Amino acid sequence: MGWIGESTEYLKSIKIRQILSQAISFGLIVTSALMIWKALMCWTGSESPVVVVLTGSMEPGFARGDILFLHMNKDPIRAGEIVVYNVEGRDIPIVHRVIKVHEARDTGEDYILTKGDNNYYDDIGLYAKDQLWLQRHHIMGKVIGFLPYVGYGTIIMTDLPIIKYILIGALVLLILTSKD
Repeated sequence: MGWIGESTEYLKSIKIRQILSQAISFGLIVTSALMIWKALMCWTGSESPVVVVLTGSMEPGFARGDILFLHMNKDPIRAGEIVVYNVEGRDIPIVHRVIKVHEARDTGEDYILTKGDNNYYDDIGLYAKDQLWLQRHHIMGKVIGFLPYVGYGTIIMTDLPIIKYILIGALVLLILTSKD
């Protein structure tokens, strides 16, 4: 009969108890992943402890598809460090190097200017309208490590959403047809 025929027959014979068991197992997997993510957020002090490089603006240091690990603490941000920042009006965080830090004498607040290693100009054009500097609240974290090219799957699923739907469909089919 073949794999598809056997799977169809199995789906027809599933009992409510099996469906509930599989739904609970799936819920536990999702909940565990969320708990791990929240624990990483607490441990690293960053709202996004792991990010994927989406462009070539930091080449040759970081290539498109690299996964970056972030950490944020109270230490001052210094020129030369690589940071991930987010500004108003942009949904996707940006990974660039700090090229200048200016401390205001009256408030003691740091003003930060960034630039991609592979870019000709600084990032003022990427900041929000009429914004010339980043402040500490814009910084999501400092890069402390990376895995080269491991995040390419994320880029492929973003660029080609059909791949994401095929993978989700295959996982759902696998869950439904597992005989455990």
